[in-house]
Amino acid sequence: MDRVIQTFGLTKYYGGKKVVDRLDLVVPRGAIFALLGDNGAGKSTTIKMLTGLLPADAGQATILDQDCWKSAYALRFRIGYVPERPRFYDWMTVEEIGRFTAGFHRPGYAPRYLEAAQRLGLELPARLKSLSKGGYAKVGLALALAIDPEVLILDEPTSGLDLFTRREFLQSMVQLAAEGRTILISSHGVAELESVASHAAFLSKGQLLLHGTLDELRGRMLRVRVQHDGVLHDPSGLGHVLDHEVAGRQWQAVLLDPDRVALEDLRHRPGVLGLEDAPLKLEEMYTALLARDHRKATNNGTAVVGEPLSLHSEKGDRQ
Repeated sequence: MDRVIQTFGLTKYYGGKKVVDRLDLVVPRGAIFALLGDNGAGKSTTIKMLTGLLPADAGQATILDQDCWKSAYALRFRIGYVPERPRFYDWMTVEEIGRFTAGFHRPGYAPRYLEAAQRLGLELPARLKSLSKGGYAKVGLALALAIDPEVLILDEPTSGLDLFTRREFLQSMVQLAAEGRTILISSHGVAELESVASHAAFLSKGQLLLHGTLDELRGRMLRVRVQHDGVLHDPSGLGHVLDHEVAGRQWQAVLLDPDRVALEDLRHRPGVLGLEDAPLKLEEMYTALLARDHRKATNNGTAVVGEPLSLHSEKGDRQ
């Protein structure tokens, strides 16, 4: 496997608080890698270390076999980056910001920028200060794509874009990945990433919970629904229970690393009237994993959540 982005024990503190905690990631060439987590999970800080905007306090990050901090200048000609809140010289026009930025890049940047800007529907004479939030975001995308990057790092890239433009943009990422480019996307639009992402990683409070290809993740997480005649069966023996909900004579559980033998045994137990299981969608995985940090255990039979624990294991390292 050609490993394009790697982090080893990557750690960052802000004011004594650890915001990225010993992060180990591997992103292979051609992947569309979704970096997922709530606000404060450490996604943007991780991206800033990958793009050479922040030094790590411990560990290491490399892109294309170069240290992200020590080789930050050289990597800028090979990496396209769109921050969550880009800031430009607002008195410039859409065309002027591209020609200005071209002065810091290699030949060919300006025509590629103009092509990308027009493809995104931007009006070249428009002043940046007159653009909508979506228009401003499109300028950032065009500037990043104009590098003709080997690696594209996007922090909430579709924020402010309309539905059609978001879909068009995400589909363009598939084409870029097919050309051998590697794309890392941090986004809250979890559902729309499922159609394009090849890999995903879930972060919470600076720590990696789970990561892998989407196929691996679908194999590791399962939703089980059981109808019964009134006798409840404990789901704890079926795998690691992320969530457990009871409603009348039906209960469901979200399992990590389900025990298929135990599930088949449960299917045939007395009192079990029916058992269905299905893999989770990416948004459902996100909810099941991250809800643990936002809900307290209850004893009324709904939303029962166990103690926090690390879900990052060898099974999540098979990328």
